[in-house]
Amino acid sequence: MTKAAEEKKGQEEVAPAPLAHDEPPAQVPADPAAAAPRIRLPRVESLTGLRWWAAFFVFAHHMTNLAPLPIHKFLKYGTSGVTFFFVLSGFVLTWSARPQTKVGTFYRRRFARIWPAHAVALLVAVFVFYRFDPDPTMSWIKPFEIGVLLLTLVLLQGWSNDPTVLYAGNPASWTLSVEAFFYAYFPFVWRATQRLKLAGGLILCVAVVVIGGAYKLILFHNPGVVPVLPQPVLHSVAFLFGIGLAIALRSGWRPWIPFPVAFAIFSVGIYTLYYSGVHAKTFPLATTMGLTQKEILTVLYGVLILAVASRDLRGGRSWLRSKPLVALGQWSYSFYLVHATILYAIKEFHGVAGPIGWANLTWYAGVLVLSIFASWLLYKFVEHPLERRLRGPR
Repeated sequence: MTKAAEEKKGQEEVAPAPLAHDEPPAQVPADPAAAAPRIRLPRVESLTGLRWWAAFFVFAHHMTNLAPLPIHKFLKYGTSGVTFFFVLSGFVLTWSARPQTKVGTFYRRRFARIWPAHAVALLVAVFVFYRFDPDPTMSWIKPFEIGVLLLTLVLLQGWSNDPTVLYAGNPASWTLSVEAFFYAYFPFVWRATQRLKLAGGLILCVAVVVIGGAYKLILFHNPGVVPVLPQPVLHSVAFLFGIGLAIALRSGWRPWIPFPVAFAIFSVGIYTLYYSGVHAKTFPLATTMGLTQKEILTVLYGVLILAVASRDLRGGRSWLRSKPLVALGQWSYSFYLVHATILYAIKEFHGVAGPIGWANLTWYAGVLVLSIFASWLLYKFVEHPLERRLRGPR
């Protein structure tokens, strides 16, 4: 299972996992890495629309708990949308980084970007996911524990592999705990890697995927000997992969990967993961693919991001830059924070929608509209205004 520029504020404005770019692409310097420090690189606005689809993929998975569809087993891969956000976060932070930005300024802006909406969404989620005397038939409702909730408030729950802690508070916020760790070390990784060019960026991408996959295999074959790492460390593979991609593009690399081709690669890859899981006894390398699933997904989402970013930087057309998708992309962080709370509140009062079937698509539509409206409210009245107020001067 780590998440933007808003309203023309500047290329360094990045959501915790989602991202948004609101200005049209500018002319690309021949060598972006050699550009003057204060010249911002062009926006990659199509990633705003793309992050909405990643958030929707997560939503589609969570909705199977309320209104399961015949493809509910495949939709469990909707959880991989968070891997997309982690890759995207590393990519955008690196793409938008400027040498003159102080570490303290960076941290303040990241806090302003993610914490206000998180705090409000957590407050609402407590009324849905916690009771002093929870009904044991409602497994998603937990007994009220102030200590655990305080951990989620300060985004430290991700350091526990105990599900009752990891998914405490607003269950979606575990990814913010992971992102907070990324933010903590990003300035130091940026300083260490800002002189890298194309080869260095690609080597970083390959290295982190190989190391991450090797760790999973070693852990599987040596249980009890190799320690189980916490989620912020495990998901650093995706974040560092995104950093490597951005380094490569900052060097001036513009690979020509048509988006339909990139999407086809992604679709075949994710279906292969699904098929290998369903037919684990007969599919070659099914166990290895299952163990290294997050690393495979990191590469697949990296291909999508690379294709979209390259097209924008070359000045190509993109339906992902349409106004409706840009707006949904801007709201996608708030959407991610509120949709599960809404659907589980409905589930508590109504129960499961009904048997597995395509008729449940009406539930998808209804909850989707309600979640988008709630995300707009959270964005308009909390996320966006409080970020502007707290982030301080540029």
